[in-house]
Amino acid sequence: MECVVSLEGLASSQHGQVKYAAAFIDENIRDIRIDNNHIYITHESAKSNEAIEAQVLRLIERFSHGDFGFKENILFENKVDTPYEGNIISELVDRKIIKILDPGLFIFREPFSSLMRFLDYSFVTKVANRFTEVKEESYPAVIHCDTLNKTNHFTSFPEHIHFLTHLREDLDIIESFSQSIRDAGGWKQDAPLDLNANMPTPKFTMNPSTCYHCYEGLQNETLEGDGLIVTAISKCHRFESRNHSDFGRLLDFSMREIIFVGKPEFVKENRLRSIEYIKELAVEWNVDSLFEIANDPFFTNDFQTKASFQRNQEMKYELRLNIPYINKSIACSSVNFHSNTFGTAFNIKMGKRNAVTGCVGFGIERWAFAFLAQYSLDEAAWPAAFREQYHAWQQKSL
Repeated sequence: MECVVSLEGLASSQHGQVKYAAAFIDENIRDIRIDNNHIYITHESAKSNEAIEAQVLRLIERFSHGDFGFKENILFENKVDTPYEGNIISELVDRKIIKILDPGLFIFREPFSSLMRFLDYSFVTKVANRFTEVKEESYPAVIHCDTLNKTNHFTSFPEHIHFLTHLREDLDIIESFSQSIRDAGGWKQDAPLDLNANMPTPKFTMNPSTCYHCYEGLQNETLEGDGLIVTAISKCHRFESRNHSDFGRLLDFSMREIIFVGKPEFVKENRLRSIEYIKELAVEWNVDSLFEIANDPFFTNDFQTKASFQRNQEMKYELRLNIPYINKSIACSSVNFHSNTFGTAFNIKMGKRNAVTGCVGFGIERWAFAFLAQYSLDEAAWPAAFREQYHAWQQKSL
């Protein structure tokens, strides 16, 4: 069935947010598109079209409130006529450089995997290491639910969460579960499973963001001097439903971050420095890109309040790289200021006051996809500076 709903009265700048959120209306939605100021939802749901429409109207109501229309506020633009306009995902699949296991879940092979390592190396050497006394840390891929709760992730981005659990510590349950799988001839995705009987309430989730572990590690500490700077890379996980079919929206991805914790002036100054370093890198590598004020895609009813506050206070900037074959850009880096939100939540002190925090994020896979979408797999077509640095890194890593 297809449900069609008019978007009349909703600012065009909000269409993408409604389309994104509509994927979570029903698990049997198969396709969503926007055309001619209407949203078209193809589904196999047992719900009627009227019920689907009611949910869409609820989202339209949510995202239409507020005193702003998400006008673009571009801080920097590096317009480049790049040489490639092909479908890089299809080319990578055809050449068996990537293997799609599920929407948003990939295996990366050479040369894509090498490009990812080079990009991370570059973000460390060209950005992170320009901050004095930056410290490297390593984090787990899972995070405690109590920790995640302190970040307000459960209330701001509930749709993204990947819960982790296990079979109960009960021999009867474990043996019964194992026997049921054996009797069924293996794991069956659609087979009924009584989660409450077989599994305890989740204690952990997959980690949705690198910086959360940094704040967890500083909990109840008092920092010296002006603050500290940490860099780390970790695997992050966010469930995005049908949106995983969009370019660059991965279920499992690598996020390099530079994290600032300390006095307000310390964090703000270093955050502004990071913006300049990223702009320099975009020009040096000659990527078609822009830096703009942005907001997080808050999912819940207080979307407009949170998003408006972020934009008005300029708490989030994004570096977006153009993807020629879809004529859209994707966010590949973000620069964020959290004020004392996390310092308060984790009781991180600067003297008697709560610390403030900020972070810079680099989506490694997104950078690789976006670069290749502009310049192709043909290294001869790559910008000279990027190609030379990549070859020098290859020789160093041998």
